[in-house]
Amino acid sequence: MDLKNRQDHREYIRILRQMSPEQRLMKAFELSDFTKQLFEQGLRKRFPDLDEKEFRKLFLERLSKCHNRNY
Repeated sequence: MDLKNRQDHREYIRILRQMSPEQRLMKAFELSDFTKQLFEQGLRKRFPDLDEKEFRKLFLERLSKCHNRNY
């Protein structure tokens, strides 16, 4: 499927172009935070019996594997 030919993708690009650089940056931060929250919820669902300290360790270990190491 060619994503660029989809109507919703064109609308998304149009909206992004109307945003200021500051607004786009804030949206990127918002999406990053939302993604991290989803990741955490998924881990909590998968490992419901871990105490908070064990869970935080697992979360940080898994999160470190997600970062782009080119930066």
